[in-house]
Amino acid sequence: MAAWRQFMAVAKPYWLGDKKKSAWGLLALLIVLMLGETQFAVMLNDQAGEMTSALSAKDGPRFWQAVRMCLLVLAFAVPIYAFYYYMRDAFANHWRRWLTGRFLDGYLNGRKYYELNSSGDIDNPDQRISEDINTFTGRSIHFLLIFLGSAMQLVAFSAVLWSISHTLVAFLAVYATVGTVVALWVFGSPLIRLNFWQLRREADFRFSLMRVRENAESIAFYRGEPQERQLIESRFDEVFSNYAALIKKQRSLNLFQRAFSQLTLVVPSVILAEGVLSGELEVGRAVQAAGAFTAVLSAVALVVDNFESLSRFVAGIGRLHALSELVLKTEGSSPAPLSPAGSRIDNREGDVFMLDAMTLYTPNAERLLVKELSLSLKPGEGLLITGVSGCGKSSLLRAIAGLWHTGSGVVQHPPLDKVFFLPQRPYLQNGSLRSQLIYPGKQTSLDDERLLQILNEVRLEELADRVGGLDAVHDWEKLLSIGEQQRLAFGRVLVRQPEMVILDEATSALDSASEAALYQRLRDSGATIISVAHRAAVLRHHTQVLALTGGGAWELHDAEGYRFDG
Repeated sequence: MAAWRQFMAVAKPYWLGDKKKSAWGLLALLIVLMLGETQFAVMLNDQAGEMTSALSAKDGPRFWQAVRMCLLVLAFAVPIYAFYYYMRDAFANHWRRWLTGRFLDGYLNGRKYYELNSSGDIDNPDQRISEDINTFTGRSIHFLLIFLGSAMQLVAFSAVLWSISHTLVAFLAVYATVGTVVALWVFGSPLIRLNFWQLRREADFRFSLMRVRENAESIAFYRGEPQERQLIESRFDEVFSNYAALIKKQRSLNLFQRAFSQLTLVVPSVILAEGVLSGELEVGRAVQAAGAFTAVLSAVALVVDNFESLSRFVAGIGRLHALSELVLKTEGSSPAPLSPAGSRIDNREGDVFMLDAMTLYTPNAERLLVKELSLSLKPGEGLLITGVSGCGKSSLLRAIAGLWHTGSGVVQHPPLDKVFFLPQRPYLQNGSLRSQLIYPGKQTSLDDERLLQILNEVRLEELADRVGGLDAVHDWEKLLSIGEQQRLAFGRVLVRQPEMVILDEATSALDSASEAALYQRLRDSGATIISVAHRAAVLRHHTQVLALTGGGAWELHDAEGYRFDG
């Protein structure tokens, strides 16, 4: 069964990996608690029958003895019950932490998150990590334990039921088998499919709402509320329509489940009535049989009773397994797309920056961007990349940074921890002003005096005082203008002091004086500079100009004497 293979692929590393001792140890503890709970349930069922028989016989001492035994059993059963459910949820929570860490490792390492976002191979990976893992671990432990508990309950109460009525046992076997087959045949595939699409469409709806929040200012400037409402409404219509189909199918399942369970209220009494009426069977024994019948039925009819939640669980397994196939497999996983010639760009580390016969395609290999490009830069030199919009300037930077590999040739660069990238719109994380400056580092050896000096060097002299100091936490994307964000990003370069800096229109929002000052600061640091820019004023900070002319063609010029067209 496909769902079982997918489940095992996701679950097995936890149970057979570095956490296997604690996993199996916790499971063993839960099984011991479950055995105790089952035994106490049998004892309570026996005492309930004893009390009924005592009342029927008007035997006071026998009745009060049964009451005392019930209270004694409850004194042990209640704490075990509470501790069992606490340990079950704690176990699921620990498994979730481990599995989330594993998925985050795969998602963030090797820039898999970037590849998934670029390729669109999978929808809403964030929702799968945050919600589907939680559902997977919680439901896995839940169903594992109820299956084990049902097996224990089946063994414990079948013995009681067999000792009272063979006919009841035979009826149960046939009844439960027929019910399970009907549930799987009629409701199985449709409910799993509908639950799978419900999870996806709910995630799409939530994502469309997040987009409005993240781009609130742009939408407000455009006055784009009607179109946003139309898009959100269309997403919700998909949620509504799928859920309408889902609840219709669940309605039919509920009718079947209700009829299946309610018939069992009558059957034990009918089968045992003759024995009780003839005096061959005590009333208390009939009550015992009814209780045992209900317990055994719930054990053998587990699939029928839990079919709705099982279908949602199976749908979630499919989504999580699809994500694991993309982010967790290292050996044997699909490599980046190849160029039409069947090769990939080779990224290497070296003392100088160099492109050797590099040909670059878009990731789907449909469009040629650069053909047979060769150049080199000595430490401290600068390359300015220019060309018309859409010719592949930013794409070339992605290839240099190792994000795009579709093509051929060689890219040689300093070690990646010595290369720093400045995009047009800087990424600002949630955190303090200090954390913005030292990003992507988590800590720095620079003291506060030096960090404040760096803010001065990037023309943000008053920022620390204005926001409340280096440890102030704000929503920086809303608080700072684009120009201030770009200057803050330059501050990160001064903190890191890389050997090579790649700038993708990183000064587009700055005035000419600020742009010139920041470029000069980079040149003074001795870093190699690779820039995409459109202002003639930045030419003097570069030694070479690479002009992309379209269709893979290019021209390489000395920066001195070069003039922009127009």
